[in-house]
Amino acid sequence: MTAAGDAARALLDVEGVDKSFPGVRALHGMRLDLRHGEVLALVGENGAGKSTLMKLLSGIHTADSGTFRLNGAPYHPTSPRHALELGISIIHQEFNLVPDLTVAQNIYIGREPRRARLLLDDRRLRADAAELLDRLHLPLDPRAVVGELTVAHQQMVEIAKALSYRPRVLIMDEPTAALNDAEVATLHELIRRFVRPDTGVIYISHRMAEIKRIADRVTVIRDGEYVATREVAGAETPEIIALMVGRAIRSGARPEGVREGREVVLDVQGLSTKALLTDVSFDLRRGEILGFAGLMGAGRTEVARALVGADPSRAGRITLRGKEVRIGNPADAARLGIGYLSEDRKRFGLLLEQDVKANVALSALRDRFTRAGFVRDGALRAQAERVAGTLRIKTPSVHQTAKHLSGGNQQKVVIAKWLVKDCDILIFDEPTRGIDVGAKEEIYQLLNQLAAQGKSIIMISSELPEILRLSHRVVVMSEGRVTRVLEAGEATQENIMHYATLRPDENPADAAELGLPAGEEKAGRP
Repeated sequence: MTAAGDAARALLDVEGVDKSFPGVRALHGMRLDLRHGEVLALVGENGAGKSTLMKLLSGIHTADSGTFRLNGAPYHPTSPRHALELGISIIHQEFNLVPDLTVAQNIYIGREPRRARLLLDDRRLRADAAELLDRLHLPLDPRAVVGELTVAHQQMVEIAKALSYRPRVLIMDEPTAALNDAEVATLHELIRRFVRPDTGVIYISHRMAEIKRIADRVTVIRDGEYVATREVAGAETPEIIALMVGRAIRSGARPEGVREGREVVLDVQGLSTKALLTDVSFDLRRGEILGFAGLMGAGRTEVARALVGADPSRAGRITLRGKEVRIGNPADAARLGIGYLSEDRKRFGLLLEQDVKANVALSALRDRFTRAGFVRDGALRAQAERVAGTLRIKTPSVHQTAKHLSGGNQQKVVIAKWLVKDCDILIFDEPTRGIDVGAKEEIYQLLNQLAAQGKSIIMISSELPEILRLSHRVVVMSEGRVTRVLEAGEATQENIMHYATLRPDENPADAAELGLPAGEEKAGRP
């Protein structure tokens, strides 16, 4: 097809776009075209410029140069509201929700129905939200307070809010980062219903398997510049990854189980909470990566939060290195050598208004970087620069404010914080959420290195390939209970999903049916 023919078919066309911030050139000569009725995947490493381009399209920033055309007409949004009025709606990687408001209030914020043009019509607001959620097949209560929802449910609220504007172009920035496989399938079904001859979707994701399933074409950008566009049907994953990172990425081998003789550093028995957890028991060995798998709402994050004292437990016993301990809050956990990397880095992991240096030293400031009550700034800066180099945190300097980093680099800063603290037990809740393929490989290598050094790691992940690749054993949960602990040799996607969908009051399937070793057909610890 000719260039003129391509332009005629474009729903959205971006050409020659430049954008710079103080000290950083974010985009240079960027181009992109979205056709009518297609899903266009946009991929690139963290810091490649994807989010910057989306902020230009959604009216948050203004380009220094270049052209934007929407359905053939010049497109110049002056604000996010203006972009919505023109027909472009975006779901950002980092949520834009008001935690103290309900689901319905967040969806229609600024557009609430009113009676007599003055009073809010709460009944109609809830009814409109309920109708929208039902049409989108999203399992949300319009009356639920958003701040009390899980990250996955908050993502669903963002999706509902974006689609409530009935946009022509829907931009989704890492929409499945907090979703499991079943929820991803639901989202993809929703996207297919949305895409029509007069609409299109720009789908930003680091998950190659998802892109293969949902996208028609994929555009690759690197270091703020356009690299290539490929038809998904004819593109091989290694080729796309190589275009993204400028180098080949080799998949690592699956881990073998940790030897039985390894010291049990953490033993949890009968952990229960008022809200969800019931009689959760497991142990963690020295040098082990213990994966936690399950569907949304299974209780994986709740286990981590109860373990470090972020949520109160009503029953249970925690034994640390042979001694029973009581953990009342995360500070107690940190003093005992347990570090927790939350799935929501912005709310619980970072001081966004502080610089990288301050965030890296946050957990160990008093122990390692003060003398006679004064901060040893030189030692702090040197340590921050070392760990930033080790983790390849992309930042102009350690004095860069954390809120100005990309999502993946923010995640690395949180990891750096606990590495500086030098905890013996590390709990990683969705450690690669929002991180690109190249950075994921670095995180995987880091986790394996930490385990080889004798660190003990609990890893919660919604990505089964990630769980299978890294875990020596896998704890599978359903509805607040442990339904199975699988050794590496018996952990498969099929087995994990079987136990993840098993109701606590059901008996597991026969061992022969699942291909498990004889005598291990009972749920619980092996």
